[in-house]
Amino acid sequence: MAKHGAKLELLGVEKSYGHVAALHPTDLVVEVGEFFSLIGPSGSGKTTLLGAVAGFTQPSAGRIEMDGRNIAMMPPYLRNIGMVFQNYALFPHMSVFDNVAFPLRLRKVPAADIQQKVDRMLATVRLPDVAQRRPSQLSGGQQQRIALARAAVYDPRILLMDEPLGALDKNLREEMQFEIKAFHRQIDATILYVTHDQDEATAMSDRIAIMNGGRIVQCGAPRDLYEHPRNAFAASFLGSANLFDVVGNSPAGPGAVKVRLANGTELNAVTGASVAAPGVAQVVCVRPETIQIGPAGTLASGGDANLLQGRVTDAIYTAGTFRYQVDVGAKSLVSVKLPSIRQTSMLECDQPVTLVWPASATLLIPKD
Repeated sequence: MAKHGAKLELLGVEKSYGHVAALHPTDLVVEVGEFFSLIGPSGSGKTTLLGAVAGFTQPSAGRIEMDGRNIAMMPPYLRNIGMVFQNYALFPHMSVFDNVAFPLRLRKVPAADIQQKVDRMLATVRLPDVAQRRPSQLSGGQQQRIALARAAVYDPRILLMDEPLGALDKNLREEMQFEIKAFHRQIDATILYVTHDQDEATAMSDRIAIMNGGRIVQCGAPRDLYEHPRNAFAASFLGSANLFDVVGNSPAGPGAVKVRLANGTELNAVTGASVAAPGVAQVVCVRPETIQIGPAGTLASGGDANLLQGRVTDAIYTAGTFRYQVDVGAKSLVSVKLPSIRQTSMLECDQPVTLVWPASATLLIPKD
């Protein structure tokens, strides 16, 4: 197994199909042994970027460096990069042992070494007793673990994963997240992971790049991206966010501002991860779980906290969480999310309520 991963660096990598840019010039560094995820909507460029690293897609320009060596024009089989696909891509007519051994046989590894490496990888994915079964005799989760074993059996220093959990149900997806993290710790390779599932990315990754329109919108640790989004797209794509258009703002102290919303409401806020240039549209971002909610008149604001009155338009219970939509006037809806505590009453639709949240949880950021 790989003793350590490789450093991956993209320098001005781009891909165009005629006049259509699938990936605009992109710079990115993935550190040795890092678990790095790419997330974004369909067509954002994440699969194109992954394909360029794998060698399946030839970039139109730029360098792809693996420990300083440009591999952009190198064929896939010479890159020493493993790949795990969404559909597992296991050979149905082969045994599990032969599936895992396949990359080694292509590389003409001696039979004795093949036996040792396959046995070790099956033990790593905790399936040592299924070597003689066919893939059809395994569950979806077991097949995914065999796909992991096959991708890592020849000691790749970089492992690419393209929506590897997309075909699994919710509970199995969550279980496999722990499996993949444990697998990563054992093989110690650098992992570049593509997913559209935000929760999956935040649960597993050291860092995440949010992509949109063939560009990286923001890159950072999961918590930093969530708490300090650079713009409205980053805020809305990673987690839930209340975003309100701002029509004016004025300084209110170091890092503090008072903003006026399009509906006339004034809020206390703080400047976010980036400050909009003059003339650029702005929004305030408020995460639903930072808001306190209670029957009208039961909550009070203190200091620079924000307080709004409203009426519940929707109340939903989902697996330990209360979720509310609150009309605060002028057709403005605020989403609120809080954990349901045993024996706590749920607010009712059409009930008047008070919302309170701190100014520090009200981020002023560029709209675009």
